[in-house]
Amino acid sequence: MEAIEPKHLLIVDNHDSFVYNLVQMVEENGHCTFDIVRNDCLVPESITGYKGILLSPGPGLPGEAGKLCRLIEETHRHTPILGICLGHQAIAEVFGARLTRLDQPLHGHRSPLLITEPDELLFWGVEEGSPIGHYHSWVIERESCPEELLTTAVDDKGLIMAIRHRCYPVRGLQFHPESIMTTAGKNMIDNWILSL
Repeated sequence: MEAIEPKHLLIVDNHDSFVYNLVQMVEENGHCTFDIVRNDCLVPESITGYKGILLSPGPGLPGEAGKLCRLIEETHRHTPILGICLGHQAIAEVFGARLTRLDQPLHGHRSPLLITEPDELLFWGVEEGSPIGHYHSWVIERESCPEELLTTAVDDKGLIMAIRHRCYPVRGLQFHPESIMTTAGKNMIDNWILSL
């Protein structure tokens, strides 16, 4: 039987310790190789040859995250992207959504995942109401979310927790799949890798 060639991923480190939890999940998948590049060391115009791009969480806002937004602009037409927390927010901003600051930051907060698009591949095998872990102060402003970005999940307060682009293989998760509080997080990362 012919061996399956591993999928080569780019993991963008947005200067956050959570990136190592994501790296561990990718390593545990066993079907990937990867490069890790910090967001301020990217050369977006020369990013080629990757099966997928994984954007890590990070501090601050997308506009402060090195070349993160430029990377999304340069690669979204030809390379699948999954953004986590800051990465998710950067995807939203690139496609025209605005962010709004929460009255109370959600750091170490847990809530149920309410799936609004049951066919979303990230959520294959994920139970409705599965707990998710939050570490964020900002969310996508629902009213500003463009038609091309489909909301695929919300939390119990109706805040946007997951998006996907209607035309391009671009997805975002506001919560942290790599957090121990997100019980189905590894399943979501594995589903994304399987789809590449």
